[in-house]
Amino acid sequence: MELNNCINFLLTTAQHNVFQYLSQQLAPYGVTPSQYGVLNCLWKEDGYLTPKQIADTLCLETSTISGVLDRMQKKGLIDRNINLEDRREVQVTITETGRALEEPVLKVIEDVNARAMKIFSDAESESFKENLRRIGEESF
Repeated sequence: MELNNCINFLLTTAQHNVFQYLSQQLAPYGVTPSQYGVLNCLWKEDGYLTPKQIADTLCLETSTISGVLDRMQKKGLIDRNINLEDRREVQVTITETGRALEEPVLKVIEDVNARAMKIFSDAESESFKENLRRIGEESF
C-alpha cells in the first residue's frame, strides 16, 4: 500500500503538523500541548481531579500523566495533595498561576483550530471532526 493511502500515515502526518504548530504557539506561556490537556480538565472542574480521572479524560495511561503532572507542579501550575479522607488518593488542583493561563491559552487553542480548519468549509469541518471522533471511538 502506498503511504498516501495508509490511514495511520495520514493521521500521524496531520497530527504532527498541528502538534508542532500548537507547541510553538503555546511556548510563550510555558505550556506544552499535553499540559494544556491537563489544564483544560482542571479549568472545567471545581475542586480537584485524580490523576486517573485526568488520564481517562485524555485517553492516556496514568503513568504517562504522572510525568506531565511532575513537570506542571515544578512550574507551579498545579498542586498535588493527599486526600485526607482516603490517603490512597492524590488530588490534583490548579494553582492561581495555572488558572491565570486559561484565557490566553484558550485563545491560542481557538486560533490553532481555526488555522487548521481554514481549508475546509463549515460543513466539511464538522464532518471531518465527526469522522475523527468515530475513528477515535472505534475499538481495534
